[in-house]
Amino acid sequence: MIKFDIVTLFPTLFTEHFSNLPFKKAVSKKLAEYNLWDLKNYSINNYGSVDDKTYGGGVGMVIMIEPIFKALSDIYSEKIMEDRIKGNSDFFINNNHKIIVLSPRGERFNQKKARELSKATQITLICGRYEGLDARIEDNIATDVISLGDFVLSGGEIPALAVMESITRLLPGVLDKEEASKIESFSFEDGVGNEFIEYPQYTRPENFKGLEVPKVLLSGNHKEIEKWRKENSKTFKSD
Repeated sequence: MIKFDIVTLFPTLFTEHFSNLPFKKAVSKKLAEYNLWDLKNYSINNYGSVDDKTYGGGVGMVIMIEPIFKALSDIYSEKIMEDRIKGNSDFFINNNHKIIVLSPRGERFNQKKARELSKATQITLICGRYEGLDARIEDNIATDVISLGDFVLSGGEIPALAVMESITRLLPGVLDKEEASKIESFSFEDGVGNEFIEYPQYTRPENFKGLEVPKVLLSGNHKEIEKWRKENSKTFKSD
């Protein structure tokens, strides 16, 4: 089983997703667990503050390190997190635990990274908001910093969901046809580092307003069909 912990200011953004596939299937088969941690519960004062102005000036507010540290101390322990920020702990490496920050400064997420993370035993995702997180969270707390791409969102919740879904569907037993995850886009290589984007697929009707399914797919000639599929799979050089 893999355990996910999500630290967020907006836990309700996740609840509907967790009641649907693939998350629902993973929970029902005890393959994964999803826990939401509301960052507002870890505010530093009676006003519910979790953010503050940036040092050096600038527009917007930044989420402070203290509420994040307090939330992570509940997920793990205060001692484990104290050791983590001091840089003298191998706890996360030895136990294959991950603390992931979603940030545009992070490593570009891809299927290879999803496969790597699917082997973890526990993953904590920290969702930023406003102008982001205090940089010490990325530098001294996170084990991984991940970006979905070169674009801007209002927070880390959507990226966190994308990362979790891509990992969850790789867990053995989540997909009804497990071989599907092995032949889909970005999941198979040619042996020299090139990955493939899956070939186009079609279904009924054979002809829709003059738009026809390629004849080879209707031929029943499996050798020619396989040849067509290989020719129509796009390749790219993986990172």
